[in-house]
Amino acid sequence: MEKQHLYGYIRVSSREQNEERQLIALHEYGVQRKDIYLDKQSGKDFKRPEYIRLMKRMSPGDILVVKSIDRLGRNYNDILEQWRSITKEKQAAIVVLDMPLLDTRQGRDLTGTLIADIVLQLLSYVAETERTNIRQRQAEGIAAAKARGVSFGRPAMMPPEGFEAILERYALKEITSREAAVILGVSASTFLRWAKGQRGANAFLDVNEIASYLNAGK
Repeated sequence: MEKQHLYGYIRVSSREQNEERQLIALHEYGVQRKDIYLDKQSGKDFKRPEYIRLMKRMSPGDILVVKSIDRLGRNYNDILEQWRSITKEKQAAIVVLDMPLLDTRQGRDLTGTLIADIVLQLLSYVAETERTNIRQRQAEGIAAAKARGVSFGRPAMMPPEGFEAILERYALKEITSREAAVILGVSASTFLRWAKGQRGANAFLDVNEIASYLNAGK
């Protein structure tokens, strides 16, 4: 019988960039550095290059070690699907270091396996519910802020010095909107948007041209 192989998996978001704590935990457990797979991206799904490589390497009887369940993933349904795939289809085991009850190594009795499944589903459900609540609180906070007049997003680009003179030349048809935009160093749509918003300028602006550019999104 082939010897069981110990693998480790680490995930950090691209914002954190700090996998040292997980590396130390896996190393202390006995996982060799060459057998640790690391992804630096969101845990919203399992389309991660190193995780996919790891799944291709694992065989029946192998053991996958992770520091905590959220390092495996963040989506409730996806976590359960991957958990079942590893333990049922691949016939491999999973050990979650921060939660000793989440240990499916062969040799555990039926009660232990049942407890691990229940704990996994409970933890995953709580995590998913909390993320839903966070998104809801964020949406409510944004809506309340907008109601108070708070603006979000990138500040609008303001016309540079000399814009009025270029606008006047454009209004007198000395230059086209494209030529005006080149002079100002912006796109034609930006120039026309500024022109449209200029007070008192609408009397001599080509409204049709402005609408055409804005609608085309050029």
